[in-house]
This record gives sequence, C-alpha cells and structure tokens, in this order.
Amino acid sequence: MGQEINPQNNHYDHHLNGEGPPLPGGDLPELLVLRPGLLFRVFEQEFLAKFNVLKAFESPLPLEKFLLERAQSVKAILCEAIVTRITAELLRQLPAVELVVADGTGVNHIDLAECRRRGIAVTNTGDVFSEDTADYGVGLLINVMRKISGGDSFVRGGVWPVNSEFPLGFKLRGKRVGIVGLGNIGTKLAKRLEAFGCKVSYNSRTKKSSVNYDFYPTARDLASHSDVLIICCSLTEKTRHIINDDVITALGKDGILINIGRGPIIDEKVLVKHLVEGTLAGAAMDVYENEPRVPPELFGLGNVVLSPHRGAFTEEAFIDAFKIVNGNLDAFFSNSPLITPVSTNE
Repeated sequence: MGQEINPQNNHYDHHLNGEGPPLPGGDLPELLVLRPGLLFRVFEQEFLAKFNVLKAFESPLPLEKFLLERAQSVKAILCEAIVTRITAELLRQLPAVELVVADGTGVNHIDLAECRRRGIAVTNTGDVFSEDTADYGVGLLINVMRKISGGDSFVRGGVWPVNSEFPLGFKLRGKRVGIVGLGNIGTKLAKRLEAFGCKVSYNSRTKKSSVNYDFYPTARDLASHSDVLIICCSLTEKTRHIINDDVITALGKDGILINIGRGPIIDEKVLVKHLVEGTLAGAAMDVYENEPRVPPELFGLGNVVLSPHRGAFTEEAFIDAFKIVNGNLDAFFSNSPLITPVSTNE
C-alpha cells in the first residue's frame, strides 16, 4: 500500500505529474480559505506555491473584520463541507467573489441560489469519490451484517478464551437491498451488490430507464420491500429527514440501515430511538446530522458500526480530487472553461 494521507507528512509531488507553475502575471492570485479541510491540509504547500492564500482560520481577527480588511478583492474561495457554510450573508461580505470551489462532491453547504443571483460559479470534485464511496458502502454493510467490528473487539478484549460464543451474523446473498438515490454512487453500489447476489431496488427522483431494478416512488415504499436500506442521495431541502419514523418502521425490526450520503437525510433522533429500543436490527453510519458530534447512545451498541466520514477518502481519489480543484482554479484564473462546474439552478 502507498503512504498514508497525512497533513503532517505530505510527499505526493511525484503523483502530481508536474502540476502547472504559478500563473503568469506577477502577483499570485488570491485564494480565500475560511477553514482548512483535509484536502487543503494535505496539499497546503502546493496551494501556497501557486496562490496567495488568505487563511482566515489563522487570523486573530473576527471573521467579519478579516473579510472587510483582507478579502474585499478576493475572487475565489476554497471551502470544505464539514464545518464551512457559504451563506448569502457571507457572500455579501465578499463583493469581488466570482468562484466557490468545493473540495468534495457535495455542495449542500453552499447557498446555490445566492450564487446564481450573484453570477458566482461553483465547482466540485466531480465523480472522483464515487467508486471508493460505493466500495465503502459494501464494506459497511458486510461489517454490520457479519459483525466484523464486534468480532475484532471480542478478540482484542480477550473474551474469546473465556467465552467462545460469539453471536452469528447474517448472510448477504439473497438480501433485498433498497438504495435511496440511484445517482453515480448508488449505481456503482448497485452493481457491486448484484455481484453478491442481492436483489436491488431503488427510490430516486425519477425512474431510471437505463436499469432493470424495481423502482419505488417513496422511501417508505422502498423500505417496506427491503431487508437493507442504503442512503446514497444528496442532501437537499426535499431529502432532509426523508428517512423518518415511518420509513424506519417500514424497514422493520429485522432491517439494517446504512448511510453513506449525508447525515441530515436521516432523522437521527428517530434512528437512535429505534436502535436503542431494538426496533431496528442494525445500522452503519459514515455521516451524521451534526458532525463531528455523534449521538453517545450509539457508542455502546454492538449492532452499530460508526465511521468518521471517510467513506470517499483513499490516497488515489484524494490525489485526483486535488488535481480537479487545482485545475478548476487554474481554469478560472486563466479565463478558461471550468472542469467540473455545478449547476446553481434549483
């Protein structure tokens, strides 16, 4: 395996295929970073070599004053999705901004309506994380069904020599798996699950003519015909808390819920209630409603697998994501077409 991605130990220069030198024209173009995401921390030196990076997170000034004094001419923002919110109020403090660059696929943290009104372009990292996220979804499913994390704790905790009775898991083949959101990730996930002998069905905004999976018009209908429900859709106002009490009840006490989409798609309080009361067989979560805070009630549940929002992150995908972010910035500052523009239309 390659070297672990680590902000304190970045030796990826040989992977970057000679990414372009600083753009011509004297002064480096300004790039505003409100908070450093993992992509920026890993590739900080590469960003610093090409851009005049305005690090709001390092300034002792309150953010509003920093933006007023230092960022009135900045044209591009690099933003991460975990904490940073690009709101209309924030954008009003940045009169010269013309581009918002997301360091991941999701853009639910960006006020797209305000960007559209202002004529601000938005980019993301395109499809680079889809394959790895689909792999991770399968991994979480196998983990919770076969109790792999539980088995690891069982052995490490020294329980095995004392009590050899570790509970049985469940077979994956033949399970009815419902996918909420049959986009890039959902489609790749479906193909992987077919290889395991699962019966795949889905709910999406529209029925897909390109697939033969059973389509259900609502998440509740899908859940009532599934043994496992996997969340892959993007977060919008329409999908917020789409997985509610009715859906989880329809999935049933033998059902399993996996979330590799966005945390707020699930009503987390309702999910916790079902897991604690035993009306849901298990869950595996890579995303949460109030990251990085995770409901403490989940920590002691052996039928729950928890992951720190790392489903999309592999060394290879991270390098590709940096190239896309860097390419979009290069394109913008050289008045060329953006590589992965995001539609700001609702």
